[in-house]
Amino acid sequence: MKPLKYLVLIFLIASCGNDDSSMLIEDLNSLSIYIEGRIIENGAVIACAGNTENNIETVDIFFYPENGASNFRLYETTSLTVDPNDVLNYNRVFLEDTPVFNGYLRKFTGDFNSERWFIVSFEIDGEIKLSNPIRIKNETQPSLYSTQIIINQDIPQMPLFTWSVNSEENNAIFFEVLSTIDNDLISGTYTFETQFQYYDTSNVVLNITNGTPPNLVQGEDYKMTIMDVSEDNWINEIFVSQFTIE
Repeated sequence: MKPLKYLVLIFLIASCGNDDSSMLIEDLNSLSIYIEGRIIENGAVIACAGNTENNIETVDIFFYPENGASNFRLYETTSLTVDPNDVLNYNRVFLEDTPVFNGYLRKFTGDFNSERWFIVSFEIDGEIKLSNPIRIKNETQPSLYSTQIIINQDIPQMPLFTWSVNSEENNAIFFEVLSTIDNDLISGTYTFETQFQYYDTSNVVLNITNGTPPNLVQGEDYKMTIMDVSEDNWINEIFVSQFTIE
């Protein structure tokens, strides 16, 4: 009987050890542990999320990396029922970030079959920057896709883009990206209005364009991408339209 008792004792010790290891790993992956004792800035990372066009379970979490930023991370809650502003509720998601618009933006992409909150972080100049909480709504309010952008070229090389909002109640801001056909970003702007004219920044509330963008070339093809973003940073609708400068 003694050998059996020893086996039971070894099993119990091993089980306790595994539980401790799991708890330790979970603690190390928590957002609260990561930022403990560090200088942090909340709401300093521009980020939003939306599902892909062909699969609502696949979600892209976009963010704008400042120059010199590193150690890009994504954190998630287990559900929507927790307090999204409490860092204790967030644990790291190990996804690779990839470039968007030739690296001007970056994104995490993952498959999620339940809705939750996310926070994106990166480090710069010894500080940790955090995004505002991002609520994904891929089940209850999937991101819509449209090509319905009206493009007025009455003023040469200054096309005026206008579009219609799907839901004024859900909208908080619009993000416009003018790019080449190969998705090299030319300008990136935010407006509250459903219009943007290249390159008139009179109604632009946030400009993430580096320097002064170039003149558009007659006969060249370009692409306009517009994201209709909600207050909780979910993309309600994505507009994409290709056009030629007349």
